[in-house]
Amino acid sequence: MASVIKDINLKASGIEKIEWVRAHMPILDGIEKRFIEQKPFAGMKIAMSIHMEAKTARAALLFKAGGAEVHATGCNPLSTQDDVAAALSDMGVEVCAVHAASMDEYREHLIMTLSCRPNIIIDDGGDLTQILLDERPDLARELFGGGEETTTGVMRLRARARAGHLTFPMICVNDAKMKYLFDNRYGTGQSVLDGIMRTTNLLIAGSRVVVAGYGWCGKGAAMRLKAMGARVTVCEVDPVKAVEAAMDGFDVATMSEACEYGDIFITLTGCRDVITIEHMRRMKDKAIMCNAGHFDVEVDVAALRANAAASRGARNNIEEFVLPDGKRLYVLAEGRLVNLAAGDGHPSEIMDISFALQALCAEYMAKNHAKLKPGAIEVPAEIDEQVALMKLKSLGMSIDRLTDEQRKYLGLCETGED
Repeated sequence: MASVIKDINLKASGIEKIEWVRAHMPILDGIEKRFIEQKPFAGMKIAMSIHMEAKTARAALLFKAGGAEVHATGCNPLSTQDDVAAALSDMGVEVCAVHAASMDEYREHLIMTLSCRPNIIIDDGGDLTQILLDERPDLARELFGGGEETTTGVMRLRARARAGHLTFPMICVNDAKMKYLFDNRYGTGQSVLDGIMRTTNLLIAGSRVVVAGYGWCGKGAAMRLKAMGARVTVCEVDPVKAVEAAMDGFDVATMSEACEYGDIFITLTGCRDVITIEHMRRMKDKAIMCNAGHFDVEVDVAALRANAAASRGARNNIEEFVLPDGKRLYVLAEGRLVNLAAGDGHPSEIMDISFALQALCAEYMAKNHAKLKPGAIEVPAEIDEQVALMKLKSLGMSIDRLTDEQRKYLGLCETGED
């Protein structure tokens, strides 16, 4: 199968981007040295659907160094960077990804990527998994299993597992401590603000910002916004998380209350219809809405479009909607992931951690698939700890170790041990 990309001649700038992130992903460098020697994926095919940008390309090349035949596509049409897709294709990875592809084209790219009949899949959001289970089970005949990168995808996996509809093992990479504590919190916190600021060029300090969702992603965004001087209100449906937000120093309100005073609205829930047309009608003139949840269903952009008297592109990645009363509302990146559709995504150092988890989990799947049962599987604790130790080493830091006496005191010695 040939790659499907916009233009191979764009590869030069894509190579520059990949080399830049490579220089800032030391954990993957260490793993790659071992993969080159041991070839844990020799003879295997890996299909990836993750945001097609430089850090993902670095991960794809890591799997290739480990002996895999790698097929890659994006998991969001607006986050695909055509120059990176061209560079990755030139480096020996089969790529099917084009920026701003239609939804039909996007789906076709997913199916083309799966047509290699992979042994392992690396998914982000669950679209590869959905196709293999619901539409093209014939493409899963050689599948060992895979890993899921994000919160939304894990939610979909667990729902399928509960219903008995997950017929192969999938590791919930997102639920590793080294993933959600850092990628979801610090990665999302920084990249969401980056996407908003580079797109709008407006001041965060003093703004009333409404954050919908106080999971790890919402916590990261709220923390960074507060540090930038924003006045932050959190909207939640979970009372425990709402109390946590309040004790972290944030106002807590319903969206029906907050919609009347927010300047900027950010959704990070993984659910749909978080901001509805009824909320929008009550917003201030020039309110800005954006989404950092995986799918573009959290802000009801379709309803806004249907009810607007007019719309126009106000700036790159900003659409202005004028309501019948003359009020102007702005939506960033079509309501898709603002940190990737309007930015470069998480910092390299964060994705160094996340893709290290993916790489080691894929290696675990390759070695142990015959023993693994279908379903949603937790990341082995030893992999989580291994990545943490590699991150500390990359920072030039070390930690203490428990002595034998301390282990005995804490009851950590094996039964029968003195």
